[in-house]
Amino acid sequence: MTSSDGCPQFQHVDRVSRRACLTIGGAVGLGLGLPDLLRLRAAESNSGFGSAKSVIFLFLHGGHPQHETWDPKPDAPDSVRGEFGDTATSLSGFRISELLPNCSTLANRLAVVRSMAHDNANHVQACLPAMSGHKHPPSVRGRGDFPPTAADFPHFGAVLDHLRPGSGELPNWVQLGPVMTRSNRTVLHGQSPGFLGDNHSAFRVDQDLKPDDIQIEAIAPEISVQRLRDRRGLLAEIDSQRERIDIAAARSRTAFYEKAFGLLTSDATHRAFDLGAEPTAIRERYGRNQVGQSCLLARRLVEVGVPFVNVHWCKTPSGSWDTHGQNFTKMKDSLGPTLDTALSALIEDIEQRGMLDDVLIMPMAEFGRTPQINKNAGRDHWPFVYTLAMAGAGLKRGVVEGVSDRLGAYPASTPYDPADMAATIYHLLGIRDDTVLYDRETRPHKLVVGKKIDAILA
Repeated sequence: MTSSDGCPQFQHVDRVSRRACLTIGGAVGLGLGLPDLLRLRAAESNSGFGSAKSVIFLFLHGGHPQHETWDPKPDAPDSVRGEFGDTATSLSGFRISELLPNCSTLANRLAVVRSMAHDNANHVQACLPAMSGHKHPPSVRGRGDFPPTAADFPHFGAVLDHLRPGSGELPNWVQLGPVMTRSNRTVLHGQSPGFLGDNHSAFRVDQDLKPDDIQIEAIAPEISVQRLRDRRGLLAEIDSQRERIDIAAARSRTAFYEKAFGLLTSDATHRAFDLGAEPTAIRERYGRNQVGQSCLLARRLVEVGVPFVNVHWCKTPSGSWDTHGQNFTKMKDSLGPTLDTALSALIEDIEQRGMLDDVLIMPMAEFGRTPQINKNAGRDHWPFVYTLAMAGAGLKRGVVEGVSDRLGAYPASTPYDPADMAATIYHLLGIRDDTVLYDRETRPHKLVVGKKIDAILA
């Protein structure tokens, strides 16, 4: 049956837009069946699907304390509340820590989930689901710290590089900062391309970004393009980066070198990484520290089309977020101000450049911190509830989903797993939830195992 304007009509399919109707009509002409047509319609109405052209993934290694950031508990006992108060924000009824005054004015741009939760308090293991959406099998959960392997599930950036190969002029996936490790030097899981192979490794920059005349070491102008092309020492140049990247076993060495060579000799790469071209006022606005300058460089990269950029907040002068001791001193003196300055600058800068609808700004951590303050004035590992606050492409602005209990210890509403956040990220990137990846032995792996968080999608 068709309507007067020629669009096909189906029972139980109501409120079909004219655009969807035209899409369906064209699909009929291609010989697609009813299930295919309904799937097309569902994709059309999927909130935010494919909105994110780029992602800036700011990883707060150690886990930020929810009480001193996005979910303060001013009415809790002193042993939980801590030393700081809360403050009103630009979003009515939403209060955050007094340590985040700049972010408080941007709350009406944020999408916040206050009921993130899982059950793994081990840094090394918990980073895998945070950066891939997949956790370890139960058989290895009791092992504690152990090295990652080439069979691990790949990082978001590696998946994107695999599914959407770039032109080669710019990297598809950049990691700013060191390979994140524990104090015992065990590499945190989830940072590598895993079973997709080293050909999908990130382009890594790990150096001091603060100087005015900063030159990214791997692409410094004094190493001319012609010199790179001519010299046989190119492999040594790239090996210096590879030593920091080589988490998984090297099975695609030649392809990796060819890819790195193309990036190192690309004029577009040189321009994108020219952090020294930024005005002094902009550099100061982000904070003249490693985290702030990494966020600024991330903005430069997504502005020229790099689809996925990691910023690793780990082992910086301001410390990591693993605040077992002196939590309040560290939060007041370094961690809080650095986060407040860098994140607010990033959101404002992206918005002022007209890119907030295209760029997903995604601060992430492996878990939160304990509600109970320990004897060292610190907070310990706590995966049972934590908060993530994000902004940008495909997200509602000024929305808070989920509630923690009065102590900030457990969800008081629907809990969301890291797999659900991963499903949300892939959805915003326009990657279907039925996507299957294949490892080196051609075994299939379902990419998305969680459910996207519809309440925060625009």
